[in-house]
Amino acid sequence: MDTLKIDLHVHSRYSRDCSTTFREIVAYAKMRGLDGVAITDHDVIEGALKFAKRDWGIIVIPGIEVSTCAGHILGLNVSEHITPNLTPAETIEKVHDAGGIAVVAHPSAIYKGGVGLGALPSLRADAVEVINSSVIPFHLLTYLNRKVALKVGLPQTAGSDSHIPETIGLAYTLIHAESSLDEIIESIRKGRTEPYGKPIPWSLRLKIIRQRKKRE
Repeated sequence: MDTLKIDLHVHSRYSRDCSTTFREIVAYAKMRGLDGVAITDHDVIEGALKFAKRDWGIIVIPGIEVSTCAGHILGLNVSEHITPNLTPAETIEKVHDAGGIAVVAHPSAIYKGGVGLGALPSLRADAVEVINSSVIPFHLLTYLNRKVALKVGLPQTAGSDSHIPETIGLAYTLIHAESSLDEIIESIRKGRTEPYGKPIPWSLRLKIIRQRKKRE
């Protein structure tokens, strides 16, 4: 069994608030020593599927970040559109119906659309993103996420939530699995994961803000 280093929350130019190209994702992933990335664009699957069709020399997990009526859910290993604006429970069911696993994204981040830590025990999620490089305050929310994930017994993941190339790999998940996509997904489901990461530096946060203003 290998230990794979994968950033499980990366956006591409198919997200409305991101302009990162596939080539940039691959270049920074390799520079950061990642074995792979999950492409999780906002409410669209087209970019992830297009990216996954080609051999880039890294593992590509097709995914989506679904906006629910009360927070965001990552669907990993899905190949079809997941309807947005449903309840978190309905969204998780749709992800499962599509053959994927559902990861609760940045659950404690109010301004980023977290479902809230209190909702986790009642959801049939497969894992919790306990480390997300973009949240503020980073260390406090990471601590709270870990605490609740342990309490409810859910596997823990980490992702950069990258919207510019330079932030790719700032957070990542070590996954103990063979390099096939099915094995990786099953290992996440079984909790064979170790989340690691650090916050996005303020210089890069300012760059992200400037980029979003240009796209408005």
